[in-house]
Amino acid sequence: MRILTLFVRHGSAKYPQALDALRDFQRRRLPGVTHELLVIDNGPGEPSSVPGAEVIRGSNRFWEFSAWDDALASVGARIRDHDLVHLATSAFGTLYTRYIDRIDQGVLEEIAGRGAALGHIDYYDEPVELLGYAGQAWLRSSFVFLPPAELATLGSLVGCTEVERIFSPDPSSPFRPDAPVSANYRRYVYDWLTGEGTGQGVTWHSRFVLDRESFPFFQAKAMAIFNEQMLAIRLRLQGCSMVDATWLATELGARPSGRRRMPFPHWRVQLSRRDTDAVPLPPT
Repeated sequence: MRILTLFVRHGSAKYPQALDALRDFQRRRLPGVTHELLVIDNGPGEPSSVPGAEVIRGSNRFWEFSAWDDALASVGARIRDHDLVHLATSAFGTLYTRYIDRIDQGVLEEIAGRGAALGHIDYYDEPVELLGYAGQAWLRSSFVFLPPAELATLGSLVGCTEVERIFSPDPSSPFRPDAPVSANYRRYVYDWLTGEGTGQGVTWHSRFVLDRESFPFFQAKAMAIFNEQMLAIRLRLQGCSMVDATWLATELGARPSGRRRMPFPHWRVQLSRRDTDAVPLPPT
């Protein structure tokens, strides 16, 4: 198996151990895999070199999502030489991380060559709307594996560019009244970035006070959240299943040897059947 990892960072000062942690994961969990690493640095100035990896500069226009576009443009047709592409950011070791150590070659072989993307599925308690599309669950974009064909079908990883349509000029009322973002989604984003989270008992590690000085950062981070949701929506629309790594590892552990590759059920079913951190959700 050959895996191309597209690793996004913003300079090397923030999350300085992230690359070492990534390579440790590759050694421990994927020792039989041939790895190629491309680092996309969104930071200012000339990016520092990384031993054993190519480093390119990212535009940082839409954070990791535009960086992955920069990487795909750099890789070109070579992407077809790989079984899977690993999308990763330097923040992959933050918040919930137990799913990462459930990923091994057997798990990845289940999605290789199929319409599927694997990572950790997050969700809101109710559906939200963005740009006229409805969504509720998404793959945490800091650590996702998917086949090259799915990326080719997507075209761009940037699915939301509507900055002017979404944000007002006033940080005290950050969203335009007619923004193509549902009221509950606005509340989720605002509370996640500045308050007590989305009501699920988890708070973001970098919460801040929203004022005129921090408003540009609020906009950029909110756009990253919207692009994460749009990635899930666009994958779904092209027939690509979201696969939760913990659920898949659970199923593989209980499956008789030699059984054919399994179908991927709805994300609600997956989250309810995990052997750790299961989330029983009503089938709405």
